[in-house]
Amino acid sequence: MKKGLIKVSVVYPNSEGKNFNMDYYCSKHIPLVKSLLGNALIAATVEKGIGGGTPGSTAPYAGMGNMYFNSVEEFGNAFGSNANKIMGDLPKFTNIEPVIQVSEVMI
Repeated sequence: MKKGLIKVSVVYPNSEGKNFNMDYYCSKHIPLVKSLLGNALIAATVEKGIGGGTPGSTAPYAGMGNMYFNSVEEFGNAFGSNANKIMGDLPKFTNIEPVIQVSEVMI
């Protein structure tokens, strides 16, 4: 990714009693997000947690979605008007409260 882009990471902390449907996330939720955010969204990636730092340990996150934008303002404008639709879809694939981080790509 290009230096200076804004990366919005949405992580889903993994713990007992929590569920995350990766198939729904990839086949339904991400396409919904892409359609709603339109041209403001430069790229998106999805990661599935498979383990922690210690061999055989549980992944700290069940899944992670990353979205890239040219600026915080473009992200805010695209997400703000669609937040209810995007967040309203979460119960269809998880009971995990996501954690969101907005970062600037440095390298």
